[in-house]
Amino acid sequence: MLSPHASLLSLHDSWNAITAGLQNLIARIRDPYRPELHYMRGPGPKWHAKHAVQAAPAG
Repeated sequence: MLSPHASLLSLHDSWNAITAGLQNLIARIRDPYRPELHYMRGPGPKWHAKHAVQAAPAG
């Protein structure tokens, strides 16, 4: 059987692990860095010039 002091230390360690996990979760949720906003913008002007669609003749 654990002594009261040892059980309090175990409870304290468990509480520290839970609070650290919650802090990490909150930090990941609040992280403002969004790489998809900077690196996934789509084709640029050179791609559009190379793949330009020619208009079909009217009539």
